[in-house]
Amino acid sequence: MGRIKTIALTGLLAISAAPAQAEPLEMTFATCTGRFSALMEHQWLLPHPELEQTTRRRAAMISLLEAVMPPSAGREVLARRIEAKHAQRVLLTRATFNDDSADAHWAATRAEAQIASCAALLTG
Repeated sequence: MGRIKTIALTGLLAISAAPAQAEPLEMTFATCTGRFSALMEHQWLLPHPELEQTTRRRAAMISLLEAVMPPSAGREVLARRIEAKHAQRVLLTRATFNDDSADAHWAATRAEAQIASCAALLTG
């Protein structure tokens, strides 16, 4: 079995063990791809030691997305990726460049939680 198929199957098994989701897998993977994209760009701008890991996670999430995405879902998937990337970027910006320390802490905690939920879909 190819690497991408193995990754996709592993991701599907992890998700099927989780509680039932209301949205299709391609939308979950699109959301996470957008989040990882925003984090990767943020780490490019403000050099971060986890940039390589983030880049690998984003690539793995793209592979999962491509493995499950029906051809007819292209527009919706792209829109979800863009929306999720923008939302994650807003949180990262609030966390990094905020004069209000309480709000910055909230944004950082929220951004980390969202990335952690996406990372939990990946193995390794």
